[in-house]
Amino acid sequence: MLAKLTAKNQITLPKKITAAVGPVEYFEVEVEHGRIVLTPVRIQRADALRAKLAELGLGEEDVAEAVAWARRPENDER
Repeated sequence: MLAKLTAKNQITLPKKITAAVGPVEYFEVEVEHGRIVLTPVRIQRADALRAKLAELGLGEEDVAEAVAWARRPENDER
């Protein structure tokens, strides 16, 4: 099957291909021996959050500090 790469580096996967892998929103993308390999990934929301925290360089201690700050009485808007 043929798929076209657009000027914005986007590819539309043929319906037959996506139907074969089932409902998936994300793909791991790798290059192997000059080929682009797409592997379906089913990301849980917690996984996406962990990935974003890692991208921002935030660790468990940062999250704990933020939660402690948010729980201070002066931050309660009720």
